[in-house]
Amino acid sequence: MKRFTFLIICIGLMASMGLFAGGQQSASEAQTTLVYWSMWNQTETQGQVLTQAIRDFEQQNPGVRVQVNWNGREIRQTLQPALDQGVTIDLWDEDLERVILTWGNYALKLDPFFEQSYPTTNNQPYKDVVMGSLLDLARNIAPDGALYAVPYQPFVFNMMYNKSHFQQAGIQQVPRTWAEFMDAMAKLKAAGFEPMTIDNAYMDTLPGYYLARAKGPEWVAQLVSDRTNAMWDDPAVLQMARAFEEMATKGYFSRTVESNVWPAGQQDLAAGTVSMYLNGTWLVNEIMNTTGPDFPWGTFAFPEVPGGVTGRTAANYGSQAFQINKNSAHPELAFKLAVHLTTGRWDEELAKRTFGVPVGGTTDWPVQLADARAIFNSLDTHYPWAGGIQANPEKLPVIIENFTRLIAGRITADQFVNNLKR
Repeated sequence: MKRFTFLIICIGLMASMGLFAGGQQSASEAQTTLVYWSMWNQTETQGQVLTQAIRDFEQQNPGVRVQVNWNGREIRQTLQPALDQGVTIDLWDEDLERVILTWGNYALKLDPFFEQSYPTTNNQPYKDVVMGSLLDLARNIAPDGALYAVPYQPFVFNMMYNKSHFQQAGIQQVPRTWAEFMDAMAKLKAAGFEPMTIDNAYMDTLPGYYLARAKGPEWVAQLVSDRTNAMWDDPAVLQMARAFEEMATKGYFSRTVESNVWPAGQQDLAAGTVSMYLNGTWLVNEIMNTTGPDFPWGTFAFPEVPGGVTGRTAANYGSQAFQINKNSAHPELAFKLAVHLTTGRWDEELAKRTFGVPVGGTTDWPVQLADARAIFNSLDTHYPWAGGIQANPEKLPVIIENFTRLIAGRITADQFVNNLKR
């Protein structure tokens, strides 16, 4: 009996010390778990880098486990129902504007966390080591001016071009004004290049950007929403239409511009048959399989237009962003994870592997986007997508149809304006 009792005591001690597999499992179950719903698929480059970064975070924080739900872009449909049902989710990510405007009511105000330093911020507050223009944008989007998201993977929408073409055409510097832009296209055409292309996915960005330069994005949104159509008589509209009519008349658009269905335009740029394409900095990664890493990438701000109210420091820019659930049981730990993913080694690795823009102020940029760094540093005005021209979904197809015909030389500038007034 005594021997049996002694054996029971020993078994109890061993179990409490975690010497049995069952004891180890209980200890594991007691770990802190963060639940992260991701906008990426695990097979995407972003998903692969984030997987490695999360494993590194777990190693540096023993007792912490990060459970990832790889939603992909379906998160736009799956996240809110899950939050409404009370599913345990500590943090998620998607487009910066979307997380604030769509899911802001579910999110924690993060301002105090941005004031703290972390292992990868070199004893500085987190807000001082990441891109200030994105933090300003996040505040501007939020109704109360607070920070409800952690930006990462920034982008800016500006002119992407082939530097080799510019050099062969004798273009000494990138165009800053519309007159310089037209001069550059004349030189490109004379050198045997098709200066510019666009395709159906981005057709609205050219008139939208021009009008936003001329009158501001708020005015553009009012223009397309004007039920009377009277605003289409504003001289800025005809000025825009005539500017692109001149480009069409002089043969500055690619010969296939009217029939281009995405991604035809960007593939023409990748193949070296076209010199310029208005798009986002994500384009480098999107067509890397075609261009290879040695393509002579250049970026410049959309030119200033005559009499314009906004200039080259205005652009559509943004990022993806992490957001933390206001009901999270571990908000400090969730923010620490977001910092780990957006600074130091993993910010650099994500930029390097995706040929994208880093969010950290001291992180090296991919050589393909070296020119974009100065653009980011100069930004002071945010455009909505396509300069605000998408504000009225009912009018948008009419704008796209007639602008496509305009740059293909099918209609004149005056006809364009008249068609938009109907």
